Amino acid sequence: MEHTEEDTVPLHRPDAPVWSPFAPEGADREPDVPPGADRESGAPSRSAQESGAPPETERGPAASRTDGEPWDRHRAPGSMPHTDRSPEPELASPDSAAQQVGAPPSQAPEPHRYHNGPVQDRSPGPPAVPGQQPSPAAMVPVPVFPDQPGALERVGVTADDFASRRVVPPSAPVAETGLRGALHRLTFGLLALPPGPRERARQHAIETVRRNFGGLRQVTVVNPKGGAGKTVAALMLAMTFGRHRGGYVLAWDNNETQGTLGMRAQQDFHIRTVRDLLRDLDHFKGPTGRVGDLSQYVRSQGGAMFDVLASDESATAGEMLTAQAFGELREAVSRFYKLIVVDTGNNVRAENWQSAIDATDQLVVTMSARGDSAETAARMLDHLEQTGRRDLVRDAVSVVSMPAHRKDVDLPAVQRHFAARTRAVLLAPYEKLLDSGEPIRYESLSKASLEAWLRIGSAVAEGL
Repeated sequence: MEHTEEDTVPLHRPDAPVWSPFAPEGADREPDVPPGADRESGAPSRSAQESGAPPETERGPAASRTDGEPWDRHRAPGSMPHTDRSPEPELASPDSAAQQVGAPPSQAPEPHRYHNGPVQDRSPGPPAVPGQQPSPAAMVPVPVFPDQPGALERVGVTADDFASRRVVPPSAPVAETGLRGALHRLTFGLLALPPGPRERARQHAIETVRRNFGGLRQVTVVNPKGGAGKTVAALMLAMTFGRHRGGYVLAWDNNETQGTLGMRAQQDFHIRTVRDLLRDLDHFKGPTGRVGDLSQYVRSQGGAMFDVLASDESATAGEMLTAQAFGELREAVSRFYKLIVVDTGNNVRAENWQSAIDATDQLVVTMSARGDSAETAARMLDHLEQTGRRDLVRDAVSVVSMPAHRKDVDLPAVQRHFAARTRAVLLAPYEKLLDSGEPIRYESLSKASLEAWLRIGSAVAEGL
């Protein structure tokens, strides 16, 4: 069969431009015409139709055959040839991102495959357009570490992502007391029951006592009547906060003359009082004062985890403390303690009593379950409201100490009155050890007293 000149089209003409994906946009180039097709109309030639060969439009551009690549009908025009193995990752030089689209590729030698330089991002992106080079924005510098798994990591990882591995969700609480706690111990942990309502309430009270107050706080215990339970309340509150917070708690007897806080507390190796500290106060005003030096003036309470600053134990010790003396003492001890529980005297007109009220963050009103003790406390609240301390009264916590017998005690009337004037009213059960007048042995207190004062301490902590 004779072939005419119009049936034969060379694969490449030396004088014709070859199509290239790197050719600049707008460059003059001849349109891609498959071999065997007419260059003017683009239709298949007569020889191609007679032979039944598939049109070259399914095999890609004519220029792809100039380098001897095998024909692949499933390959997109301008894409890499299909092979049995995945192609090596394209490693770009640092200057490649700055090249314009369509610029000729760099002639630099191919770097090592584990080069710690910029590499092409393998994250899924928009589908490639035939005949168009990837955008330089897709080329991002990613460090490659060949000796570790997951060498190609995404950009934007910070130290917070690494530190987040320490965030572990809290485990479910398990009962430790009561019948549920006993079953948990008897089954060696196989039966893990959640805490009951009473245990959950206790745990919530402990968390409230332990929370951060954000600075120095002062709790002031008041009632002008003697025997109203102020000293016991100051010691029990300081013990509750000390045990559950870990120290830095001071119980301070701010009685204007003779106080009993030092008598009810555990004794120490010295008998110094607040007046001795006031005399040597210059030593603690400068930068030389240390907490170890302060231990010569305060009395440690051992396992109760708090200290006591006692007042004069002699009725003829000297003049009454002034407002200036209270301010200087508070400035000194505030450098070493986070919480101060102040026990006050019986004279609401005394300067140090008024100064303690002015520095109060949480007021605690104590009384026994008797009419005279409760009435004295109520009249004191009237005095505070009349002197512009209404908010302090509204946020106060009232503590009623129960007697050994409740006979002839009008407890509901006391509760109603102080519930209408203060934030909370709580009961302290009778404890013979606390009512004896002897130094308090904290380890000998009953469980009922410890639980009751924990609830009182939690109510106090809510106001701090």
